[in-house]
Amino acid sequence: MTDETIDVRPDERFDEAKLADYLRDKLEGADQPMTVRQFPGGAANLTYLLRFGAQEYVLRRPPLGPVAPKSHDMAREYKVLAVLHQKFSAAPRAYHFCEDSEVIGAPFLIMERHRGTVVRREMPDQFAEVPDAARQMSEALIDKLAELHAVDFDAIGLRDLGRPLGFVERQIEGWYERWEKAKVKEVPAFEEVYTWLKNNRPPENPPSLLHNDYKLDNVMFREPSKLVAIFDWDMCTLGDPLVDVGTLLAYWTEKEDPPYYQGLLGMPSPRYGFMTRRELVERYAEKSGRSLKHIKFYHVLALWRVVVIVAQIYVRYHRGQTQDERFAMLGELVPIIAQSAYELAVND
Repeated sequence: MTDETIDVRPDERFDEAKLADYLRDKLEGADQPMTVRQFPGGAANLTYLLRFGAQEYVLRRPPLGPVAPKSHDMAREYKVLAVLHQKFSAAPRAYHFCEDSEVIGAPFLIMERHRGTVVRREMPDQFAEVPDAARQMSEALIDKLAELHAVDFDAIGLRDLGRPLGFVERQIEGWYERWEKAKVKEVPAFEEVYTWLKNNRPPENPPSLLHNDYKLDNVMFREPSKLVAIFDWDMCTLGDPLVDVGTLLAYWTEKEDPPYYQGLLGMPSPRYGFMTRRELVERYAEKSGRSLKHIKFYHVLALWRVVVIVAQIYVRYHRGQTQDERFAMLGELVPIIAQSAYELAVND
């Protein structure tokens, strides 16, 4: 999310009067007239800004059309955010969850609005002149991840959020099942990596809370060294914390990466001075005290998972479930990213 909003896209509108009536006695200030704007960033869940006079909230709902089982889980996100803010300040507080799809067409949650800057493909103007801004952001990103993984999930009532035992194995099989449902055509490199992952799975680490989609454009900064919020908690669970580190590596770019890879991922050009992947790994090891001996496996797993995520987004466009033209070219990227995952797996 950014501070910039747009008019709600035509195919992503809902009955605003019905929503206003539903929320009137459920949120502070919601007895005042409501206005709705849309946050344009993101490629999956839809996010809206609700204003009731001076009071602001954020509404999140799943994307249009059928979604994969256990994905875009607003109930899970609400369960996490209703309590995590007590121990982890970067987690926005959730105020309400509605499972009734009749209100806006899908389950949704309402959470607090944070103000700051989300860094996507360009370095924001307000940070561009800050010396070492990219390195400061890199450090803050890793440090906050280590802080999340240190949260006592039992103490805030989240012990039943997931099943840590066998988590990585279930990730491999679960994402493969999603691939089978989302693929438009066969991709041999994807199958090769699937086999590699099954044959090279390391011993799992003691579990922690996992964000499960941790990357630069899912966080907000007030200044380069001050990470104030983390978004998109709908896949949060309990499991091996190195899965989050692998995810961050898969969405990270370096100057040696091919142009298509740098263009795909939601972070600015490496020329700004972001840490390298190796530096990220070393800092996480220092901050967390964990061994990252097997980090290559988690990097491959995460990049392989990106293939599925891109396929899931593209297939919604391919089937006409969304008209968002940003997704039109994603089909061409699926085999390219799969090949990158394969090359990472087989090369030392």
